[in-house]
Amino acid sequence: MPLPALTTPVPHSVGLNRPQRLLPPGACDSHMHIFDARFAQSAHWPRTPPDAPVAAYRQLQQRLGSTRTVVVTPSTYGTDNACTLDALYQLGDDARGVAVVDPRVSDAELARLAARRVCGLRVNFVSPQSWGTTTAQMLSTLAGKVARHADCVGWHIQVFAHPEQIVALAPVLQALPVPLVIDHLGRIDPAEGPSAQAFGVLRRLLDSGNTWVKLSGAYMRSAVRGPSYADTLPLGQALVRAAPSHLVWGSDWPHTTEAPGTVNDADLVDLLRAWAGSDAAMDRILVDNPARLYGFDATS
Repeated sequence: MPLPALTTPVPHSVGLNRPQRLLPPGACDSHMHIFDARFAQSAHWPRTPPDAPVAAYRQLQQRLGSTRTVVVTPSTYGTDNACTLDALYQLGDDARGVAVVDPRVSDAELARLAARRVCGLRVNFVSPQSWGTTTAQMLSTLAGKVARHADCVGWHIQVFAHPEQIVALAPVLQALPVPLVIDHLGRIDPAEGPSAQAFGVLRRLLDSGNTWVKLSGAYMRSAVRGPSYADTLPLGQALVRAAPSHLVWGSDWPHTTEAPGTVNDADLVDLLRAWAGSDAAMDRILVDNPARLYGFDATS
């Protein structure tokens, strides 16, 4: 049974309901962003960032029942990871970070990030970046640098790309020498679902055992919208059938790609339950898989 409904809303999260199912201990939100006015946005970023500090995110955790999280540096800050590092300090051992860096980043800087619980680098082919256009060479260069930190638990490359870019990048993605995490369902159009060419690429990458997919951002391509996002069911369910041990879930709070006041995070947890098909599969995606990928301690 879910916990009682909230009495006041969580910032950037519509509604007062809680998820239909009480989440298990150690449940991880594997993709979210922190925006804090104490940290200046990059000169390249055209929009005013939301006010979404750690204190507001903790309210979301209380609403959903999650305890672990992965803080991803948003494009808003360019290659300045100060806001993410501050969030990791506030959130403690139950948080990990994914940073954004220039391909010229030094090994010493990566070691500094690792010491503060960063365990991945995001390579973004979708959003405007402070360096301009992201290239396949940049991806390969950063993967090579991550490979030199293989002794650090959980280090990986995270890629955000359009489905046609995933198809074009397939040979590069398959050759990466480090674990690969694909953002937001690969941005595959739910109307195509498992028949999409990009899904075939994801399936081959998943079959290799070195790739993970984030079950997040369903609203980015859904034509049905919430609360059900029903058109995403074939895609999400196909991914669960294909690779239940290599999927993680993320809220993508505070939902900067969407109009304010349109996303209910409890509905997104319920959508995960519909994708997973069983409590056991849902627990694997929320607890076991992120523990392995990000190096969290095992839970009872």
